Parts: sequence; structure tokens; C-alpha cells
Amino acid sequence: MTDYCHPTAPHKRLRMPNWYVSSLMMDRALDAVARRVKRLDRKHDVPYVAGYSKDGKTIYIDRHLPSEMEYKGRKINTDRFLLLHEEVEKTLIDQLDLHYLHAHQIATRAEEAAVRAAGISWRDYDRFMQKYVKKMGDERLTKVPADLDLKPYRDEHDVELLERMATAVTKGRHPPGINKAELHAKIKAHIKDRIAHAHAHMPRERAPTLARRKPAAKRTPRRAAAAGR
Repeated sequence: MTDYCHPTAPHKRLRMPNWYVSSLMMDRALDAVARRVKRLDRKHDVPYVAGYSKDGKTIYIDRHLPSEMEYKGRKINTDRFLLLHEEVEKTLIDQLDLHYLHAHQIATRAEEAAVRAAGISWRDYDRFMQKYVKKMGDERLTKVPADLDLKPYRDEHDVELLERMATAVTKGRHPPGINKAELHAKIKAHIKDRIAHAHAHMPRERAPTLARRKPAAKRTPRRAAAAGR
């Protein structure tokens, strides 16, 4: 029967509550995900706290977000939860071709499960994250990674944010060694693509000029509560 069972893991009931076993396994899962992250970058401004490079090899966490939070006398490493979210989200988009909004929903729930398994209130965790969220139009977005995957922002029609990125690049606020003109052109191409996409999928009389229109509702923060930066 070794074809169906792991030969080194006897099926023996552990003398501990099921919730403890689940928490233990979740903790190990977080460690496994963290080990697979090829590169963690905390030197840039990242919209909505965290993101990833286009090739998925770098996870970006905003440089102003502390890597730990105080919780009931404990110091909690929050990077692990963000790494889980970003890795799950990126994998679902790249490997299963999921729309960002769908991948984000699943990733947020995985993140919430990990937070709760660590004995942390999701509400308190989310409140901590929200203090550091740099939303669309935030003046602090001056050092955005050159290879940041823009798909999440394109999918949520954050054209204004893309415009701010283009402006920052024009002012020379980008990593050294990056071709400013090429990066600027790519961002502008993304903006043009989003506007064309929006017009193509809306009735003609309702199609907005996205580059000038402020959204009716703010972008759902990537760290928003369970409904789900």
C-alpha cells in the first residue's frame, strides 16, 4: 500500500486538539513558502503594502512597513503572511491564468487563515497593515520598483496610480541602471491599454475617460479584511 501512503508518516492520531495540529501545519506551510521566495526586497515604495516582480522572482514589501508588529506582548513577524499572500496570488495568476481579483480573493483568505492560526486577531492585523498602505495618489510613492508586476493595478483600473508612476520615472525616481525612456513608455502603454479595454467593455455613452476620472470608490486595499494590497 506504499503507493498510496507516505511510508515515513504513520497514520497515528496525535494527542492534541485538531486546531493545534492545523496551526502547526500552517506554520510549517508558511516556512515552506518563505524558503521558496527567491528574493525579498524592502527598499522600495509599493502600492498597497506588497507586490511582486513580473517574473515572480522578487516579492516586494513596502520599505516603510515594519517587519514586526506588537501583539499582546508578542513580536509578530508579519513578512511571512505577506509572502504567503503574494506567492499564492502570483502563482494563481501565472499558472492557472486567474483574473487578479479572483486570485486576490483566494490569497487573502489564505493570509487570514495563517494569521488566525498564529493566534492573532485578523482585525488587529489588518488595522496594523492599513496604517502603512500607500493608496492611489499617495505622495509617498516616489520609489516604485522598475519591474513591479502592474497586472493587479491594471485589472483594477488604477490608471491614476499608473500615471503617478510615469511621473516619478520622468523625474528620475527609479532604480539605477534602468532605461528611463523604456520604462516610461511601458507604463504609458499600460495606461493606454487599460483605457482602451474599459471603453471596449462599456456602453459607449457610459465609457469614462479613465485617465482624468477619479474612481467612485477607493481601490480595495490589498490587506483589506476577509472580503479582501
